[in-house]
Amino acid sequence: MHFSRLVHIAVSVAALAVSSQAFGEHARPVAWHDDYSAAIKSAKEQGKMLLVHFYDPKRMDLVEQFGEHSLNKPEVQRRLMRFERVRVPLDTKIVVDGHEQTVLERPGYREMLGRAGIAIVDFKHPGSRHYRQVVSTFPFPEGRYYGPRTMYNVLTLPAGTLTQRTIIFAVRQHPEAPASTRGLLHPVLSHEAESHSRHQATIHVQGHHSWETRFHRINARVGEGALATEVVAESWPGENLVEAAVECVRSWRQSPGHWNAVRSRHRFFAFDMKRGSNGIWYATGLFANRRR
Repeated sequence: MHFSRLVHIAVSVAALAVSSQAFGEHARPVAWHDDYSAAIKSAKEQGKMLLVHFYDPKRMDLVEQFGEHSLNKPEVQRRLMRFERVRVPLDTKIVVDGHEQTVLERPGYREMLGRAGIAIVDFKHPGSRHYRQVVSTFPFPEGRYYGPRTMYNVLTLPAGTLTQRTIIFAVRQHPEAPASTRGLLHPVLSHEAESHSRHQATIHVQGHHSWETRFHRINARVGEGALATEVVAESWPGENLVEAAVECVRSWRQSPGHWNAVRSRHRFFAFDMKRGSNGIWYATGLFANRRR
């Protein structure tokens, strides 16, 4: 059973690289920096998110195909214009405190797994705790790249932390297009989802722990006659961040009660996930609607 489940996960992750035909013809390509430090400086000055495309110089064919089949689609191009953009090889180095470091070896890029792919750094939201932090890491499946639909989902994620944005991405990327992330991302629900995900990760047990107490607290904090609901999930041990997020959404799909909450549209929503010392990721989704 464990093996078959892992096969399903592998298929789900590979599906992220499939191109969609629903994004029209090609658009005029946008310009990209090729200097990482210069791109950071420009992103800071303009108050933009920085999109980093790490590529393997030995696979320039994939770089060209990614640009041709994904990045040049009009819907993707329009979103790319909102970012500062830089394209750099995997072995790109920068100088930090007088010492040369490989960019991909810096802690914020750990979930890139040293692979080609896309990352995003937040220079748009000063005052937030994720300002100047890496808030997206999407390593490409080996020998592949993300299609236009996947890139659209990457480029339209709401502001948030790395783990929040990754689980929201996995929900939006599900082939059945669940609607729970179409509402408003609520800061109270975000805090509560993070807190409960961390609690599960700390005790290494998935569950709606102390829900009766948390339910009343969340309703009171959200206000507006809110009525909260919650879903929880866990990954297999040892999965990387994106794999674990996809697996958590897959597990919600197997539960009619959980999936009804995830697939439905809500006034407010939040998702987060945290990894325990046992190598398992624990996820929480919270939703709030007005009482009828």
